[in-house]
Amino acid sequence: MYTPLKDSYLLSETLKIFLKNKDKRIKILDLGTGSGILAETCRELGFKNILTTDINKEAVKLLRKKGFRARKSDLFSNINIEKKFDLIIFNPPYLPEDKYDKEKDTTGGKKGYETILKFLKQAKKHLEKDGESLLLFSSLSFPEIIKKQAKKLGYKMKLLNKKRIFFEELYVYLLQ
Repeated sequence: MYTPLKDSYLLSETLKIFLKNKDKRIKILDLGTGSGILAETCRELGFKNILTTDINKEAVKLLRKKGFRARKSDLFSNINIEKKFDLIIFNPPYLPEDKYDKEKDTTGGKKGYETILKFLKQAKKHLEKDGESLLLFSSLSFPEIIKKQAKKLGYKMKLLNKKRIFFEELYVYLLQ
């Protein structure tokens, strides 16, 4: 299970600003929730209609103990196609595979962007007409490939926040 680190805190900080004037009744999906920090941020801001998902069954158990609706799912595999959300939040595994770290909570594929590209291909089917997504990724994830694919799939992208840490830069994008 993914423990919150600088990426989670950056996305949480961005969420606080992004959600400031949003209707508290919106339907939110925290995809790949891990410890649930982003769902907790939403709940602290007064949002109640939150579904959390994770590929890790221990994360799902933890989120249920915290009082969230939680479901085991690999991306959207266990989410009904008729279920639509106003906001999908995704802090994906985004690091390139290396011989020392092959865990699904950090590694997004051989190049690091494969999980993100799968998300981009599937997310629109789960968004309401004017739905939005917040997506975090790294300078190590080949951002130009991600942005090019997002544009090809019809997304508008807006950089909301970024932070330099050690050997990489983290980005939070709004996808519409």
